[in-house]
Amino acid sequence: MDKLLIKNGIIATLGEKNRVLHGHSLSISDGKIEQIAPAESFADMRFDQVIDAHNRVVLPGFINAHMHFYSSFAAGLSKAEPAHNFPEVLNNLWWRLDKRLTLVDCYHSALVACIDSIKHGTTTSIDHHASPFDLRGSLDQIARAVVESGVRASLCYEVSDRDGPRIAARGIEENVDFLRHGCDHERLHGLFGLHASFTLEDRTLARSVEAARAFDAGFHIHVAEDASDQTLTRRKHHVSVGRRLADAGVLGPKTICAHGVFLGRDERKLLRESDTILTHQPQSNMNNGVGILDLVEVMDSGQLVGLGTDAMTVNMLEELRTAVWLQRVHHRNPSVGFDQATTALIRNNAIIANRFWECGLGELSPGFAADIAILDYDPPTPLDESSFTGHLVFGMARGRVDTTIVAGKVLMSGGELVDLDEARIKARSRELAAELWKRF
Repeated sequence: MDKLLIKNGIIATLGEKNRVLHGHSLSISDGKIEQIAPAESFADMRFDQVIDAHNRVVLPGFINAHMHFYSSFAAGLSKAEPAHNFPEVLNNLWWRLDKRLTLVDCYHSALVACIDSIKHGTTTSIDHHASPFDLRGSLDQIARAVVESGVRASLCYEVSDRDGPRIAARGIEENVDFLRHGCDHERLHGLFGLHASFTLEDRTLARSVEAARAFDAGFHIHVAEDASDQTLTRRKHHVSVGRRLADAGVLGPKTICAHGVFLGRDERKLLRESDTILTHQPQSNMNNGVGILDLVEVMDSGQLVGLGTDAMTVNMLEELRTAVWLQRVHHRNPSVGFDQATTALIRNNAIIANRFWECGLGELSPGFAADIAILDYDPPTPLDESSFTGHLVFGMARGRVDTTIVAGKVLMSGGELVDLDEARIKARSRELAAELWKRF
């Protein structure tokens, strides 16, 4: 693999103790960061490629802690009936759409999402997939798109009883097959997908836990996203969502619970005590009108919370800004939410990803994976460790991503994709999406 040098940029290492380095360069070898040192240290070294990051900030690639690649084919879809609550959003849009996905759609929608991620410096995504009527092999198709695009992703299939026990059983098999054979590429990882408590029968939940245990796999599940999850779970199972998942053996340090808007205090305690991951998706929660997670209270209690997008965007800085503003509206206090939201993105998402990959993500440090985003940003005020997050939210978030690198490979340079023919891929995706919309 080529040896790369990134020079003339401002390097923000992030990690537990962020360093903002001026006058330093960064070298990459064999997919990993080799050295970060004053620029003159590299004067006599030879490199296969040199990237000039003048007037740019070099930082770790962004991590998206909850994503749905297949949502790429929903952009512009206007045939869904109006929804007046969250169950109607699911029934009128998402559960109609996923039933009509083919394996070809799964591949191309994922490829489009990966391209968009590259263009926004998002190098790792934790995805959650459903295509119940063309299910078997769907994760392999998504994995193919991930590998071809060059990004990093954790994949799973959402098991659900909403389409009957036969499809639920096939969903379990899809997860098992991918965990056994499909995620052996260094940039792929597998979780065991579950939709949500209210669409899972006890037998299916128990079978899923048993199957995942054989691989020591964590779960990826929507949890109390809307009040209806709690209402239906209590009505049918006579217990809260959090307690049901804890009793079933779902919670744990490798499990992602997305949303958690309607988790009670006792349920949040169950998540904390089991070191379960919670992810926050503010734009999705607002779009679906479900409510607001009190990020300040939840994180201040010690809960590990990451930031995801739920496919509303792949631009993690856009999601970050939304998370900050939403907490300030929720608390009616313009001084809250900033530390929690920035920590969720630049610190906690790295902690989460490093539970799944052992290559070192979310930090620029020797020996860590060379997953890097280079942003166009010439700071108008001093940029150092004390001001970094302020620049991130109020400055860098408005800038363009110039270069994206994953595992030492340059995927985008100067805002242009290196190996992918975006025009051809988008043209094909429009054809497939048009056919899908006709079936909708």
